[in-house]
Amino acid sequence: MFQKLKKGDTVGVIAPSSKIDEDDLETINNSVLLMESTGLKVKFGKNAFKKTLGYSATPQEKAEDINAMFADKEVKLIFCVSGGFNSNSVFEYLDYELIKNNPKPLCGFSDSTSLENAIYAKTGVITFNGPTFKALTSWATPYAYEEAIKRFMEGNMALGQEDDEYKTIQEGTAEGILVGGNLSLTTEMVAGNYAIDFTDKILFMEEFCLETPPERVCNYLYHMKQNGVFDKIKGIWVGNYDGSVALEKILLDVLEDKYTFPIIKSNNFGHTEKKTVIPVGGKAKIDTSKKVKIEITENFME
Repeated sequence: MFQKLKKGDTVGVIAPSSKIDEDDLETINNSVLLMESTGLKVKFGKNAFKKTLGYSATPQEKAEDINAMFADKEVKLIFCVSGGFNSNSVFEYLDYELIKNNPKPLCGFSDSTSLENAIYAKTGVITFNGPTFKALTSWATPYAYEEAIKRFMEGNMALGQEDDEYKTIQEGTAEGILVGGNLSLTTEMVAGNYAIDFTDKILFMEEFCLETPPERVCNYLYHMKQNGVFDKIKGIWVGNYDGSVALEKILLDVLEDKYTFPIIKSNNFGHTEKKTVIPVGGKAKIDTSKKVKIEITENFME
């Protein structure tokens, strides 16, 4: 269980992926102001703005910030500042025992997928696929900010908002633990020292169309299929993908009617302004007969 944030609490900000560019500073500052107006304090990792390698801080510097944020008793929530690439470079430098003994929410999306799933796999600590710190103010609506406040300050377990639409791609019900996030990064964790255990899981997936055309999506999904992922899971939740062919269409082509688990679709997570906060490692249930076709079935905020 995590403690709900209250006014006066501190939010930590780390940069585990690409470097922070000059163009990002205004948006990041806007997010600082927004957090402060909410009554929260903001603390950046000491290496968050470094560009030691030219394209980012070193993996050791990034890991130092992550470990320090988990160890810091003042910090109640950790945001990844933005996405990009190579958060997986920190895996071998993290103190997983420290993280396990000092659990707190860590939130981000896109490249943060790697970090979230690795921490859950190694420690059992729930992490969160949701807005990055930058994304709190970088989109046209307050949706991402409202979802973060709802989850972390109010302790509300509802996924998304009332006008979010869900589609049934394949009917059924399923209960399991949520894993996944960005498809390309989830695919990288099918095997290896930091592999995701897909057994009895609900797999959620989204992809960034500007970096990933349909044929590459197909590549990722076949890699999962050929390595037994779809033989293990209980259901799939498809998120945002604005490619020329729908992600759910590519998925069904790959599955070839060989699997009977439920599949649902919504556009409230991923590379879009709608970013609900999804617990990686949290229990959930899919029921395609309902309007809101997925729900979190455990309360992890108190």
